[in-house]
Amino acid sequence: LHSAAPPRLGMEVMAPTTISALNGSSVKLSCTFNSCYKVENKQFSLNWTYQECSNCSEELFLQFRTKIMNKQLDRFGNRVEFTGNPAKYDVSFTLKNVQLEDEGTYNCYVLNPPDRHRGHGKISLKVLTKGQCSPKQQRLNTDDQKTEEEGKTDGEGNPDEGTK
Repeated sequence: LHSAAPPRLGMEVMAPTTISALNGSSVKLSCTFNSCYKVENKQFSLNWTYQECSNCSEELFLQFRTKIMNKQLDRFGNRVEFTGNPAKYDVSFTLKNVQLEDEGTYNCYVLNPPDRHRGHGKISLKVLTKGQCSPKQQRLNTDDQKTEEEGKTDGEGNPDEGTK
């Protein structure tokens, strides 16, 4: 049995799960896709949406319908720049002057007819302030993870009691 879906089932979208950016810097949110079909601008469509929290509604801020259209969300102003190239299966964008409020989930939706399925990539953006990047702190973070590992449960949320 092959676990990989046959390529004819449509497109696959690739995006990093999490990206960290320094407050005030520019960051590229990369989203690429592969499709069996050439990108035809007349049919191709792309939506980038932003979600502040997992159950918040998605806000559309970048759209491609025959050409790129920035929806001017007040949140981003003119800090969003489309840096992809749909003909090369790249629909990435760059967010300039990253703010702490930009933290959240970015969804990349791609539709490239005749593919029937809309591809979806999801990126979680973490915004760091200058003091968060020191190697000493990174070491502390890995120590924190170790102590969390030690308090593991049986997966049901109960402490391990499999010896009864």
